[in-house]
Amino acid sequence: MKARGLLAIGLIASATSIANAGELSAPAQAANGFYAAYSTFHPSDGIPSEAHLAELAPYISPALHQLLVDGSAAELKFNKANKDSPPLVEGDLFSSMFEGTTSYKVGACKSDAKKASCPVDLVYDDKHDPAARWTDTVYLVMTPGGWRVDDIGYGGNWDFANKGRLSATLQQVITDAGG
Repeated sequence: MKARGLLAIGLIASATSIANAGELSAPAQAANGFYAAYSTFHPSDGIPSEAHLAELAPYISPALHQLLVDGSAAELKFNKANKDSPPLVEGDLFSSMFEGTTSYKVGACKSDAKKASCPVDLVYDDKHDPAARWTDTVYLVMTPGGWRVDDIGYGGNWDFANKGRLSATLQQVITDAGG
């Protein structure tokens, strides 16, 4: 029942935010909007809260929104069944780096009428060690409201970097929680 409530709240917030954001007419505009919203709650740790998801909603596809809602419900289910276990997702979910990013620059996007991809140069600089630099790829889809982020391809090549895609990570969380 709680997962349905989260879903309803998330869908209402998403629809309201998308209506308020207006149409995102270029992939880079949507990607920059997404990273600007993401930067407001950095460092991110795990699946975003309802409030943070509402901040991202104007910039993400309905499919990614649903995966995040389902991932959140799966995380709650797992935590309830495994009280002494750490969460299924720890660290930053939206970049290759566990600690997240301190700056971003969206590169030139490649697109057709329905899909786009944009390289995003990311930096994590804790001011103590040399800055880490890498490039992830943001994948976008055209929706009735304009371009929206649909997935992120992790591009970090160090040992403990997030690998693969954001969508696969969320699907694994849902599977691991028994959902």
